[in-house]
Amino acid sequence: MGEIEGTYRSLQTPAGTRLGAQYNTGISTLEPGQSLSSAMGAGGKGHSRGLQIRVQGLDDAQEFYDLESKADGQTLHNEVFRRINLIESDYFGLEFQNLQMNWVWLEPTKLIVKQVRRPMNTLFRLSVKFFPPDPGQLQEEFTRYLFSLQIKRDLIEGRLNCTENTAALLASHLVQSEIGDFDDIADREFLKINKLLPHQERVQEKIMEIHRRHIGQTPAETDFQVLEIARKLEMYGVRFHPAADREGTKINLAVAHMGLQVFQGHTKINTFNWSKIRKLSFKRKRFLIKLHPEVHGPHQDTLEFLMGSRDQCKIFWKNCVEHHSFFRLLDQPQPKTKAVFFSRGSSFRYRYSATDSPQPSPFNTQGPLCLSPSFQMSTLSLPGQAPSPLQSPILNEVGTARLEEDEEGRRKRYPTDKAYFIAKEILTTERTYLKDLEVITVWFRSAVIKENAMPEGLMTLLFSNIDPIYEFHRGFLKEIDQRLALWEGRSNAHVKGDYQRIGDVMLHNMCALKEFTGYLQKHDEVLTELEKSTKRVKKLETVYKEFELQKVCYLPLNTFLLKPIQRLMHYKLILERLCKHYAPQHRDYDDCKEALKEVAEIAAQLQSSLIRLENFQKLTELQRDLIGIENLTAPGREFIREGCLYKLTKKGLQQRMFFLFSDMLLYTSKGVTATNQFKVHGQLPLHGMIVEESENEWSVPHCFTIYSAQRTIVVAASSKVEMNKWIEDLNMAIDMSKKCQEKSDLLLDPNEVSLEQESEDDMNSSRCSLDKQSHHRANTTMHVCWHRNTSVSMSDHSLAVENQLSGYLLRKFKNSNGWQKLWVVFTNFCLFFYKTHQDDFPLASLPLLGYTVSTPGESDSIHKEYVFKLQFKSHVYFFRAESEYTFERYGQLVSVYHFNDLVIYQINVQCCPKVWDR
Repeated sequence: MGEIEGTYRSLQTPAGTRLGAQYNTGISTLEPGQSLSSAMGAGGKGHSRGLQIRVQGLDDAQEFYDLESKADGQTLHNEVFRRINLIESDYFGLEFQNLQMNWVWLEPTKLIVKQVRRPMNTLFRLSVKFFPPDPGQLQEEFTRYLFSLQIKRDLIEGRLNCTENTAALLASHLVQSEIGDFDDIADREFLKINKLLPHQERVQEKIMEIHRRHIGQTPAETDFQVLEIARKLEMYGVRFHPAADREGTKINLAVAHMGLQVFQGHTKINTFNWSKIRKLSFKRKRFLIKLHPEVHGPHQDTLEFLMGSRDQCKIFWKNCVEHHSFFRLLDQPQPKTKAVFFSRGSSFRYRYSATDSPQPSPFNTQGPLCLSPSFQMSTLSLPGQAPSPLQSPILNEVGTARLEEDEEGRRKRYPTDKAYFIAKEILTTERTYLKDLEVITVWFRSAVIKENAMPEGLMTLLFSNIDPIYEFHRGFLKEIDQRLALWEGRSNAHVKGDYQRIGDVMLHNMCALKEFTGYLQKHDEVLTELEKSTKRVKKLETVYKEFELQKVCYLPLNTFLLKPIQRLMHYKLILERLCKHYAPQHRDYDDCKEALKEVAEIAAQLQSSLIRLENFQKLTELQRDLIGIENLTAPGREFIREGCLYKLTKKGLQQRMFFLFSDMLLYTSKGVTATNQFKVHGQLPLHGMIVEESENEWSVPHCFTIYSAQRTIVVAASSKVEMNKWIEDLNMAIDMSKKCQEKSDLLLDPNEVSLEQESEDDMNSSRCSLDKQSHHRANTTMHVCWHRNTSVSMSDHSLAVENQLSGYLLRKFKNSNGWQKLWVVFTNFCLFFYKTHQDDFPLASLPLLGYTVSTPGESDSIHKEYVFKLQFKSHVYFFRAESEYTFERYGQLVSVYHFNDLVIYQINVQCCPKVWDR
């Protein structure tokens, strides 16, 4: 993993020298003498046996990348993004010219050699792929700079068609960005050497005249102005795809953030918003847009365009699909928060505090923080009736005035540097991580030894792998704790210079972590053998299930076995924030950067293993929660989505839980006994399945029909967005199943109840079968989805694992000015509450699906810093963070947790512009 050198940074100066400048008349925003690509690192030409790929940056400089011969597109993307330290990489892609000399995007999931005939002789170039409606809202200054370079390229190539006045205005800002304030001689020399417009000579004087007005603008300000002007142009982000309509008229098709556009020449003649489009498809050279009937009437709902070839048709269709996936949240009327344009993969597993644990708990009252069966019933009917679990004798108002005074004093004593709070996040999350390891090393070990339930071979395999990791992190936690204590508690200059940093501690321990790679690589075997043994050894199965009911096991047990690999990803993310915060000349920067390099190497080695393990963990979790399905963990099966839909039966719409896998679709009903498991009522193979919207046919909102070889079912989602997510994932899974060579071993039982015959009698029989099962944990993701009428995908699960927080928050008492300090762990879509970080189990939990977050309004009468408001129906909670950084971190989590129209968080940025508008 190469180092990142010459990281772009903002310098608040009246003038600046940017890339391409011929004179050093100002202060550069890069290291002296470096271009953007030379700042990428030392990576020059290599001599490996694999591929040597040439990539042209947005500054037109070229770099070489040495890859393995079987590297896929994502590998090259990652290398390019890493070398230039590009954080907001989701907007960018790599493109190359195909045999027809058309620029096409390199697909991340396919091998490079399968996409490009002679990759070593092909020039790839970094380009903006997705143009947001307001690029000025991009978080990183470096990202905005790259966007401005893309605008510059589009101007030069004639793509960004505009009037001469607008072109001159854009060019003047680009000149200011490159060479700084106006100078007649410097301007003329620069414009003579650098071409910014196709017909630059005609407007050169106008460019210089406008440039004279930009005195004092910094490079960052000029970038913002370029983007602000460009985004208002009709051709902003437009890439033409030549076509013809049914009459043979030549037109150009394009796809943008709002939908599809039709141009005649450079004039836009039509726009089809995503909300108007029902389906996009292509047949040979024909590109088809199927609209909702209300748009053009029931007899004119399909538009057809003829393109040059099938390949051109497919390329445009792929672009449309990618843009729809990227921008689809923007069209939703709510929530009114910053738009989130990207999503990542990952896995979500969780369980909350078990209310029927053998240990007594003061939080057994039913409310929205406890997912007990009685809570689930009451919350969904009359929310106001259920008292909050946080209103407990343990969490009372005694001493709250003194607590606030102590908190204010502590705020004044502690450091205010952002680096300190990033380092403190390492400390607080490490404490939680160590507690999670103790669930296995201490609590589960004690349970199996007490009952002599685990075979000796498995005992050795499990604990010989987890114990060394646990011991290492005990020492690591101690080192971090000591460093933070010194950072907080000293004021003289000598101590300040030695101890107000964390990079040396991180570097030492990240290097030491390499020794444990072998242990981490065995986690695959450990998880598999544990699952096999629980099926084979009845006593172990009993101990396993009973242990999951204990309050200390607040997540599914095998989830804790994934924590060591997931923790590597957390270190990587936190170190990235530190490197981003520090200036390159900071004394802690080099150590942090080296530590990031070390942990990134380990994480890269284990990434594929983590994806496989998270999928296996989810399948085993579902196997325990579903009745009527066997061998759910069959090789090759992948979990895709779970959630609530309403199935049309003779008795009307009946609520069902659906589970989508890579080879089949299951639908279930929920039991009402203490087991709270779900009974499988049907399983449909994806082979030959067809999915179509059918709102008009059945007069049911958000309705779609699933056609399979055995049967047809009609289902309805809770919202348009939910319906679209299901249809998209179903179609994706159907396409995957077509490519799969092996058919599922799970075949439909010919005696199974057919869809149309399902009735209350069947429901009663399922309840009887549930009664025969042993007691079972109830608090899993599927139960939340069931009661909140929503769904969660595997990508959502994985994303939840990547974004975790731990630390103290102050909770405001209801109808009082008092505040109570709580240790809070935020993981897997849920807040878990402890009295202190030393507690072994959470006292209460708050699942966040369906909750919104905002800053307090005037009617809330809260006038304190860093307070956010959680609300679901009539349940309202106020929490106060200890610092601006912690407050911002919760805001960052907002930007990655969006689920359909049921948004986990909905931030009102206007209430606190100081923090949220960054």
